[in-house]
Amino acid sequence: MDYPAPDYKRKSYIEMGLIYFWTATINNWQRLLEPDSFKQVILESLKHLSRERKIEVFAFVIMPNHIHLIWRVNERNGKETSPGSFLKFTAHEFKKMLTKDRPSELNNYRVAVSNKSHEFWQRDSLAVHLYSRDVAYQKLNYIHNNPLSERWQLAIDPCDYSFSSARFYERGLDDFGFLKDLRKEF
Repeated sequence: MDYPAPDYKRKSYIEMGLIYFWTATINNWQRLLEPDSFKQVILESLKHLSRERKIEVFAFVIMPNHIHLIWRVNERNGKETSPGSFLKFTAHEFKKMLTKDRPSELNNYRVAVSNKSHEFWQRDSLAVHLYSRDVAYQKLNYIHNNPLSERWQLAIDPCDYSFSSARFYERGLDDFGFLKDLRKEF
């Protein structure tokens, strides 16, 4: 007897003031974030929201088709949630960049919905509340080792991957100007 697949939806709700491990994925797992220019858009958005005190970023990694963050959302960004604002801003910038430099790739993100013509981020971001030191450090290690995984092989040492907070934790170097130390939270 065949049973219907369970209705599965990842938890994406973030309660303000708590620290979360958060993952956002490019639509259909496409490798939009491979070029450094697309990674820079993410960094600029995180920097801006941090400077405005909307968020605090404790750790991150930007992979070719997804990002992982450990962050705390402090307040809304106008009428939008800060994560929603982040996703919306980066999507607009991605669209501009593709329109200008690689217009043929823009079709890969076309959607037929009433409020937009393209969708760059999947709608199922994952939020995991970091309720203990052990859980927080497990996610921190996961983030920093993601570029070393057999699937990606983007670096040999976590500190060698430029688009990660590993150097901040391993060598005390804040290359980005917006990182907060997770070790001071637990």
